[in-house]
Amino acid sequence: MRKAIVIGGSRGIGKAISDSLKTLDLNVVTTSTKEVDTSNLENVKEFINEQKETDVLVLNTGGPPITQFFDITEEQWEKYHKQLFVGFCLLLQKLKINDNGYIFLITSGAIKKPDPNLILSSAYRLAFTSVLKTASLEFASRNISCINLAPGPFKTDRLKDFVTDLEKFEQSLPMKRAGDPMEIGKFVKSIIENDIHYLSGVVINFDGGNSTHVL
Repeated sequence: MRKAIVIGGSRGIGKAISDSLKTLDLNVVTTSTKEVDTSNLENVKEFINEQKETDVLVLNTGGPPITQFFDITEEQWEKYHKQLFVGFCLLLQKLKINDNGYIFLITSGAIKKPDPNLILSSAYRLAFTSVLKTASLEFASRNISCINLAPGPFKTDRLKDFVTDLEKFEQSLPMKRAGDPMEIGKFVKSIIENDIHYLSGVVINFDGGNSTHVL
């Protein structure tokens, strides 16, 4: 049986992906931040040594707190540098992805349109986006697809950090609603289920038409 690992799969979008993959013929290993904290590099290394390899890897983690640039502390720079960048780099380098596999990265629309409240997220998610794009060229020779999903507003705990009146906020969106995490879960499932591999090295805006940029 093929294997899937979902980092940050205990709630929100990560859980939706994990639940969707469990309906396929996959052995799904789902981790919470208590089990794999990507800001703790020793913890990441232990997980890699334990798991060794996988056919599907989903890289996902919760977002940093809302913080203005001049309020960010040195400790926060260091923590999220590890959590959103170095920890993911180690997983990508050291965890073997089997031929014909998949790597899904969950980032944010903020990588394309920086938000002054999301400096930490924008900076490090964008940095790792560049790493994954470069790595996708290496993985392509083994028919491994690398897909970066950049969600817009979704009905998760994260959205509650930004919005006090959800109903009013949703009416301001093009589709008059925030996204359902299962929509991303079903998308990831469909890519694997239908053996789609030629879609690789891309960033997909998953935002219900909310973004204003072309690329």
